Amino acid sequence: MNVDAKTSFDTKPVTSSAAVDAKGILVVEDDAALARSMQRILSSAGFEVTLAHDGDEALQKLSAGAFEVILTDIELPKTSGVDLLRIIRAYDLDVPVILMTGSPRLETATEAVQLGALQYLVKPVENVTIVDAVRRASRLHKMARIKREALRALGGSSLAAGDLVGLEACFFRALETVHMVYQPLVTPNGGIFGYEALLRSTEPSLSSPAALLAAAERLNRLHDLGRRVRTLSAGAFARAPAGTSLFVNLHTNDLLDSELFEAGSPLSKIADRVVLEVTERATIENVVDIGYRIAVDDLGAGYAGLTSFAALEPEIVKLDMSLVRDIHNSTVRQRIVGSMVTLCKELEIQVVAEGVETQDERDTVCKLGCDILQGYYFARPGPPFPELKR
Repeated sequence: MNVDAKTSFDTKPVTSSAAVDAKGILVVEDDAALARSMQRILSSAGFEVTLAHDGDEALQKLSAGAFEVILTDIELPKTSGVDLLRIIRAYDLDVPVILMTGSPRLETATEAVQLGALQYLVKPVENVTIVDAVRRASRLHKMARIKREALRALGGSSLAAGDLVGLEACFFRALETVHMVYQPLVTPNGGIFGYEALLRSTEPSLSSPAALLAAAERLNRLHDLGRRVRTLSAGAFARAPAGTSLFVNLHTNDLLDSELFEAGSPLSKIADRVVLEVTERATIENVVDIGYRIAVDDLGAGYAGLTSFAALEPEIVKLDMSLVRDIHNSTVRQRIVGSMVTLCKELEIQVVAEGVETQDERDTVCKLGCDILQGYYFARPGPPFPELKR
């Protein structure tokens, strides 16, 4: 502790004119007298305060329950305040952490910001400043919880994207739990054309493929994720029926990953059976002949112009499932799909109707000339390799 620590806070409590219903403030301070002073100050302001006198004790308190706000000195025995923050962010992206120090250093402040500290206070700190900082932090914590609840209610990701360290910890946990499920693509006569490998993860904060992909983009870890997907997919596909194709979804940045084209890479060994799926809505630049078949996904989901389509020269296109849904009841969708199928046949491109869920949808897309069908009507994604509905 700095020599000024014992006089860093007044002992006169600060009272609040408005009741504060926030509970559960963890104060981590190795000076016992100062810790008790902070406890009195915050308790008088309406907070429930728990004390810890070093980083290890703080971690024990945290393992026993969650807190609204953590207020910690940086210069702690055993585990420093910055190290404590780093550990917290590995499993909790929301709890606000306020760091205090009597020996401010630019590098420490910079690291604190990078690790997601809410505030960096330099001692001595006035009582009212502490109370205001904790009150604001508590309210922000409540807002974070409400936002997560709203995202879950709306079916979105509950990932808190503002914390790079916490996000990275979640991403690597997700990468360890990544596994692939497979959904068949079938021909109109019921034969199996191939299987699409679909990404899954059991990490709660990144359980959806979209959330995991967004995290990889933000962390600049797309190649790590792409390589993991390709390795798992190729390994499982060794057990696939002979003559079937493997559809693998790629981010467009994966097309610039040299590992994809190396002779010993997982997909290169089965390149003649691989179809790389790239969404039409992605930006495609500087794509050369890559040695794999290409499928453009989500055709019709949004206008992407001719540039990406021409650059990829796909052999297969997959109609967006919004075009397939209830197509038997929509003359407009039938007209659009019919026109797309006709043009694709002229370009010698095969057409996949994705998202087929009913017999009426299947019969309609077959009548319109789609070459390949995919959807829950035939099989849901599952372990290698799911049986078809007969």
